[in-house]
Order: sequence, then C-alpha cells, then structure tokens
Amino acid sequence: TTTYPTFDVISGSAPLRAVALLAAVFVVVVLTMVVFEKSLIFFPTSYPDGEWDVEVVAGEPGVILEDCFYSSEDGVKLHSWWCRTEEPDPEGPVLLLFHGNAGNLSHRADLMLELASRVGAEVVVAGYRGYGRSEGKPSEKGLYADARAAWRFVTVDRGVDPDRVVVFGKSLGGAVAINLATEIDPGGLIVESSFTSIPDMAARHYPFVPKFLIRTRMDSLAKISGIRCPLLVIHSRADEVAPFEYGGKLFDAAPQPKKFHEVQGAGPTETWLVGGRTYFDAIRSFVHSDH
Repeated sequence: TTTYPTFDVISGSAPLRAVALLAAVFVVVVLTMVVFEKSLIFFPTSYPDGEWDVEVVAGEPGVILEDCFYSSEDGVKLHSWWCRTEEPDPEGPVLLLFHGNAGNLSHRADLMLELASRVGAEVVVAGYRGYGRSEGKPSEKGLYADARAAWRFVTVDRGVDPDRVVVFGKSLGGAVAINLATEIDPGGLIVESSFTSIPDMAARHYPFVPKFLIRTRMDSLAKISGIRCPLLVIHSRADEVAPFEYGGKLFDAAPQPKKFHEVQGAGPTETWLVGGRTYFDAIRSFVHSDH
C-alpha cells in the first residue's frame, strides 16, 4: 500500500502553523477595521467638552457669536455658531466652514475669530451630527445631510444671498464641502488639507485593508469636476495625513476658475498658524474677488 504525506495546518510543521496564525490575525484585524470603520474616520467630541459660553469665546468687544439650532432633512437637531461684528456688511462674504474629523466646532473658535477679523467675513461654523451639541451619530450620508441643512439655514432661513456664501472645507470637511458644492451654487469653494477619497486615505495609512471592503467613500476626486463655482485649494507639502499630491489632484480635476495656495511647512492642523498673513490674505483675496 502506498502512503502519501499529509499536511495538517494545526498539528503540522512550525512554519505552517506560523503562516496560519498570521493569516488568522490578518483576517481578524481587517474584519475588525471594517466593522469599526466609522470609528476610524470620525472622531467626534460631544458636549460638554470645549468652551461653550458664546460671550467668553467671542472675547473682543464688537464681536457677536450666536448659537444657531436647526434640523437636518432626517430630523436630526444640529448646532452651529455664527460669528459676525455688531454691524456686518450686508453685502459682504459669509464663510460656511466645515471642520475636520476630530473634536467639535468649539475647538475651531480661534480660527473662526481669525477668519472673521482678518478676512473681513461673517463665519458660520457648521455642526455635524454627533459632534458638540448636535444630536445623532456621524456617517458619510449624515454629514452630507448636515451640510445641506447648514446651507438651507444660512440661505433660506436667514435669507443670505447664495452668491455671498463661500463654502470652506478643511480636511474631512473638504469632502463635505465638495459634495455640497456639486448640489448648490455658492459664491465660491475653499478646500484645505483635504483628500481625494477615503479608500485612497486607507490605502496610504492602512495599506493591508482591501479598498473594496471600505464602505465610506467620500470620493471628492470623482465629484469635484461637477462644481460650478470658483475654487481655492490650500495645501502644504508637509501634510503627513493628507499628502500634498491629493490637493494637487483635486485642483487638476476641478474646472476653472481656480487658484492654488501652498503653505510651507505646515501640518494639517497648523495651516493657518504657520501660513500667517499670506494664508489669510489668500482667503481674503478669494472671497472678496469677482473671480
């Protein structure tokens, strides 16, 4: 009788057991990341974390910071801040700001105040579901709905001419802003330190996760060609989270008119701090331009 060798992965040789163990660990890690995908993309900090006294946050005399509450199309109650001077220019620009993936709008207070004073614009910092004082839990679909709600609040409820509103998205907020700008007609779009898509970001930071398993898309590269407004892209070559090349790809895919402003030596959260005067001048020139 002829006998043939058999290979039992469990009881076989040490190399086979090691390979099986590594494969099992890989599968578990990938599946865990897929299951908890939203937790790896959205990092909301809810109320009461942060400073929420609008008079304290506004600080300087003559600056008014208003709590704004409204609801999204699916009934989620949202909270935003509206920053302006006591006598705002009725024809002046309004920046509708969508922030990055971590914290909440209270952590953007310093930037909000700097934009209001140095750019000469009213600033609305839009709240996302699950962040700060807003209800719900974040998701791609949910944040898009929140952006539409913020736009309706500013342009319909408050009656601001859409031509005055410049949509401004930073990092994750860039994807939110680009999606919104394909649906409406704002006066302009600013995209800062953002990315081409979530699968592209995953490929960079978690290259072992197959792209087809990622459900959150935020495919800004595919969408940005559909905008119908002037564009300003701001990015830094020192951005280690969303590489500079992503900003370049978004810029190249967008229609004219468009401008690119490079900030030297700034990480994704430091752009305005490192960019200083030239950063704010670039935004000021863009929002006050007739393009």
